[in-house]
Order: sequence, then C-alpha cells, then structure tokens
Amino acid sequence: MKPLSLQQARNLHLAAQGLLSPPRARARRKSVLAAIERMRLLQIDTIHVVARSPYLVLFSRLGDYDPHWLDDLLARAEIFECWAHEACFAPIADFGLHRHPSPIRAGHWAHRNAARMQREHRADVEALIEHIRLNGAVKSSDFERQAKGAGGWWNRSNEKRWLEAGFVLGGLMIARRENFQRIYDLSERVLAKAKLADADARMSEADIRREFLLGAVRALGIAQARWIDDYFRTYGKFKDAALDAHVESGDLIRVAVRGWDNPAYVHRDHAELLARAARGALRATHTTLLSPFDPVVWHRERASAMFGFDYTIECYLPEHKRRYGYFVLPILHRGRLVGRFDAKAHRAAGEFEVKAIFLEPGVEPDEALTADVAAAIQRAADWHGTPKVIVRRSEPKKFAAMLRGALKKGRKR
Repeated sequence: MKPLSLQQARNLHLAAQGLLSPPRARARRKSVLAAIERMRLLQIDTIHVVARSPYLVLFSRLGDYDPHWLDDLLARAEIFECWAHEACFAPIADFGLHRHPSPIRAGHWAHRNAARMQREHRADVEALIEHIRLNGAVKSSDFERQAKGAGGWWNRSNEKRWLEAGFVLGGLMIARRENFQRIYDLSERVLAKAKLADADARMSEADIRREFLLGAVRALGIAQARWIDDYFRTYGKFKDAALDAHVESGDLIRVAVRGWDNPAYVHRDHAELLARAARGALRATHTTLLSPFDPVVWHRERASAMFGFDYTIECYLPEHKRRYGYFVLPILHRGRLVGRFDAKAHRAAGEFEVKAIFLEPGVEPDEALTADVAAAIQRAADWHGTPKVIVRRSEPKKFAAMLRGALKKGRKR
C-alpha cells in the first residue's frame, strides 16, 4: 500500500471515533451506548460552564440527544466508572479489563493513593464499606453534618477519601449519579444488575495488556506506537519492535503516513476503512465542537501530529497564564481542527456566550467555513437550552462579524 496522506490518516481516525460525518439519524438511547463502546472510554470531568465533558463528547458524535440517557446507562450498569487514563465511563463488557486490583494499574496515581489510604486507614475503609452493606448506597455529602470531631470517622474529607479508596480498590462501585454526584454501593450489588456472563472471571495480565494495546489502536483508528499506551494509561510507551508480533499475527496492519517519521498501526477490524481511506473514499463532512477532554484532542502529541493542532487545557491554569480562555472548545471542520473558542452557557438567560473565538494560522474564514461553524455553534446552543448566541470577539477580528451575520441568517431560515 502506498503511504497514506495526512488527511487520509485523519479521516480514518475520525471515522473510527464517529466524527467523520454528521449523524444520519436522530439519536436514541442505544446510540449513547454504541458511541461509548466505539470509543471504549468516555472521560469524566465536572466543569460545567457548558455541558459537562462526557455529555459534550457524546453531543459531538450524536447531535441532539437526551443527556439523561447517559445517567440511565450507569444506573442500569450497562456502563461503569473506572480509572483509565483518567476517571472514565466504560462499557460494562470491559469490566474484566479494569477489574481491581491489577498489576497493570499499580502505577496509576489513583491506585497508589488508594493503596496508601488502605494501608494507613484499613479499619476506617472497612468500617465505611460495612456501613454501606448495612445501610445502603451513600454519597460523600451524606456525612457532611455528622462529624464526630476533627479526627473522627465521619469527618467529611476523610470519608470522601475512604469512599474513593474503596472504589479504586474494588470493594465499591458507582451505582449511579445524582446531579452528577457519585452514589457509592457495594460492587456485588452493582454487578448484580450487569449483564455479564461471569462478573467474577478474571483475565490474565497478558490478556489484559494485549486487549488494552489492540483496543486502543481500534478506538483510535490509526496510531503511532508511542501513542498507544496513553489511551488506557498502561504506562510505558511502545516501540515499533514490540508490535512486530501483532503485525505478523494479522491483528495490526503497519502503514506509512506521509510526513510522519514513524510507522502507524491500524486494527484488522478497520481493514476496510483503511482501504477506503487509501483510495480517497473517506470524506470528512462533519463540523462540530469538541470537548477539551475529547479523545481526539486529550493527547497533546497526537493532536499535534494528526492535525497540526497545539492544544493545552487551560482551565487548570491561573487566569493570567491563559492564552485562549477557561473552557476552550476545539472546532472540528470537515476533517481539520480549524480553531477554538472560549464558551459559557448562561442557562437562566438562555444565552450561549462565545467569549472569544480563534482560527488557526492559515485558516481563511470564507463564507462556507463561517456558515458551517455558525451552524455548529447554534446546534450546540440549542441543545444546551441557550438558543441566543452572543459572539464577543475573534481572531482574526473580521470573523466575529462574519459569524454574527451567519447566525442571523440561519435564524431567519
């Protein structure tokens, strides 16, 4: 096979992630589960100046849908919460991969903290789990006003850490969320609701490592070896030689991409997508807004190599160090990341504020791009229940006026 062009590689990646073209049909509850199964992980973040990240990631792929469907999937144990690269939702079918404790996970900071908490406060953690066994599911705020003193077991800060330790180490699971607050229950009670053939079956460490490797490549569509470990955060970047056996077995296909010094890998399940990409039959037609924690952009090196997009999540930086803003959404336009904007949904006022929008260097804001971006922003605003879009400023300066015009024109249709 001839080397893929960079755009062909991008299109393959977006096709695997469900972002190549707009959704063809109205989203249904099962569409949410299918999207999570495709990505394998849906990162959780609590910031909600616009929709919280997991809901926004799904909107980028599904369009207008009911966010309660995600909550319902968790309550029904069709998905579950785990620690992967960060805190994530995952399909319940992957429970065996994330089963705790696992030597593969031992280096993760969440597991190190939980193990230390277990060593130092074993009796407290076990007493809390027994309390849940006898009294039912809890959330950390349940104990907020039941303090027995600074060092007491019901001290809120300690209780929260003990709940988290029980969750990370496997005794507890997240049964559901209420107003996005975790509800902790015994793992055995949560798993009783799950449709698993054998919830107690454990995979071997070798099988888990293999599935994490192959599953990451499948979810990404195409990946360089050095990007693979971060998807499930297995620690230790892969080298090309380590993937030779998977290429020889046919599980992975090694391909070249023009402009990349290193080869790339495609899962055998995407062989047809790869063939279509190679002959130019994958066309990127989707324009949408991405969460800062979308799989397409959460790995900075991969986003740079794939899209020439240098992305830093700035919400964790002091205000004076931010270049673009607090909660900055990348703009995906027909196979390219063409810009980013700082957004805030004012729900009470019904307004969706674009504080500032920035196009990437070399991106010309022509009429077609402006119309597509304006339509994407309006769709997101409508879904948020904030249909009035306000555009404050832009770089280049003329783009804000162009966007306002396109939004006004769209509303008249």
